[in-house]
Amino acid sequence: MNSPRLIETNAFPFEFLSRLGKRESWRKEVHRPIYHMHKWWAKRLGTVFRGILLGCALPEDADLPQQFYQRHAFSGVTVFDPFMGSGTTIGEAHKLGFSALGRDINPVAVESVRVALGPLDRRKIRQAFDELSHGAGETIRTLYLSEDSRRRVCDVLYYFWVMQTACPECGRVVDLFSSYIFAKNARPDKKAAVRILCPLCGQVFCGFYGQTRAACPSCDFAFNPELGPARGRMAVCGHCNAEFSILDAIGGKRPPFRMYAKLVLRKDGKKEYLPSSPADVRNYVRCSRRLREEAAKGNAAVPNLTLQYGHNTGQAMKYGFLRWSDFFNDRQLLALSLLRSAITEIADDPTKEAMLTLFSGVLEFNNLFASYKGEGTGAVRHMFSHHILKPERMPIEANVWGTPKSSGSFSNLFRSRLLRVLDYRDSPTEVNGTGRASGRVCSQPFSGTLHPWSDSMPPRAIALSCGDSSTTGLPDKSVDLVVTDPPFFDNVHYSELADFFFAWRQLSNTQPPRSTRDKNEVQDSNADRFSKKLRAVLRECRRVLKDDGLLAFTYHHSRNDGWKALADAVIEAGFAVVNSHPVKSEMSVATPKSQAKEPIQLDIIVVCRKATATNVCVDVQDAMTSGKEKLRRLQSAGMRLSRNDIKVVLYGQLLTTLANASEADTFADCVERELAVTPIPALAARHSLPLFPDD
Repeated sequence: MNSPRLIETNAFPFEFLSRLGKRESWRKEVHRPIYHMHKWWAKRLGTVFRGILLGCALPEDADLPQQFYQRHAFSGVTVFDPFMGSGTTIGEAHKLGFSALGRDINPVAVESVRVALGPLDRRKIRQAFDELSHGAGETIRTLYLSEDSRRRVCDVLYYFWVMQTACPECGRVVDLFSSYIFAKNARPDKKAAVRILCPLCGQVFCGFYGQTRAACPSCDFAFNPELGPARGRMAVCGHCNAEFSILDAIGGKRPPFRMYAKLVLRKDGKKEYLPSSPADVRNYVRCSRRLREEAAKGNAAVPNLTLQYGHNTGQAMKYGFLRWSDFFNDRQLLALSLLRSAITEIADDPTKEAMLTLFSGVLEFNNLFASYKGEGTGAVRHMFSHHILKPERMPIEANVWGTPKSSGSFSNLFRSRLLRVLDYRDSPTEVNGTGRASGRVCSQPFSGTLHPWSDSMPPRAIALSCGDSSTTGLPDKSVDLVVTDPPFFDNVHYSELADFFFAWRQLSNTQPPRSTRDKNEVQDSNADRFSKKLRAVLRECRRVLKDDGLLAFTYHHSRNDGWKALADAVIEAGFAVVNSHPVKSEMSVATPKSQAKEPIQLDIIVVCRKATATNVCVDVQDAMTSGKEKLRRLQSAGMRLSRNDIKVVLYGQLLTTLANASEADTFADCVERELAVTPIPALAARHSLPLFPDD
């Protein structure tokens, strides 16, 4: 691989990959379901990493758009990903015929990838699901039975709950509604009907989106349905009119919740919003009693691990959520316990592990941190939509087993996740310019075979390992390519969030580890510590990489210290940056991105070779010229860029100028100077518009 690869040149067609990535990002779970069998954070786009791998393997004059849809068999070439995450690099490498080594320090990530890429038998999986449905599923469904308005027995799709606290002034209970409009369509501009709860009598009635005055048809009470007692961090008591801090009133103890409404599925197939009834309350109390009885007998399969304080767990702990079991109400715990216990009885181990992984995915939709998105889309907004553990004041309780019209249930995720994974493994297709599967199967089926962790593997083999990637155990100069996506500098602390799933995985162990956290995890709020830990992994990558091999990884950051930390790690690890390319990043509809003032739509592909005495660094002015040319290419492709998008492109190009880490201190000055003088119309673009305005 001594001759230049396509990805090292400015001819690399990042616009082509960005357009495909844009299409994939809207429905990643449909276009690349194999990486979405279980929750992981910052999942990267399969189309982009297929393009990166091809760019690393193809010669400099190759036609990537043409090669992208061809079958390949890069036999004898080994790819290593030290930050495997959801397995995107490994899966795409396998499809292209590489041998793939994946390693991650977090056991939740490794187990999820192991199941998704390992042996799965469709017949056994369907048989196991049918047995679960007639066993635990039938029992769980009885926990979610109620009556409709005609007093006929029906399934409950969702129960609606509200967090409560006592007013510090008068001691009366306050329902922490932010709004008395508790249900609306996902597109209220198209369908304006909403459901309103009367705060006086508890009746549920119809209204319309934007309505600021309503009168309850049952008691004639008039009120503003958009204005509830909870207003940000403060609340107003409806009894004495005192204003108080919600967090102070809760006082570090897990708050109680009150069930106030339900959405039922009638026998005729119609949905109906109703207030919760005394019978609903009695049913819930029976579930609580049964859970206690099962726990007393030692039969309750619920987690007993406690939270460890951290950046992401701190907010939940302030609200009194101190054990992972606190994240669920009693009926959820009972239903999940019944389901998990039944799954552990499955005789075939690969099938059992697949069902346990699916069960783990169900957890993020069935807890007290989940909320209601409304009709017109998947109704349950999962607990990690904000990438933090944010206590939900108006949580939704979904039907754990589910119905054909449920969201986030075990039966629904079986169809939308596990069966899609099986289909994609059999026929891996690629996204084309219209967003649909191309119709061409561009890869061989997934083998479903995993090999021991070793540098010597047959062609197209997969080996996975859990551990610190700064010490891999691989021989010197044993891999051809390192392709990865390092953890983000200071935002999402993966292990803190992964502990939510880990707590349920450890039920069978007598003395389980308390957390997936590891002191060597490359995730830190301190730039110097982050850089040091990343440098240790990159040094190991340099050791195991052949002399003519390439390191390619994706990265973005809006802050100067994030880029300096990266530059320090790369240069001090013994690599030289030979080029960088902007490319579409992540999910177009991610909540954190939509809420950002200057959202970053781009990742930078950083391409490196081992640093040698013959490395020639690019002149700063040449790097800036190249960066501006790439920005113009993005504009010509129809991309709207924020100021932070422009910054990351320029930062990426400046990496090619560095001979030593001390030169990284000039990053900020160079970029800010260019931003001040470069006449790029995209600076004035409306960031809320789609990435590609012609979509």
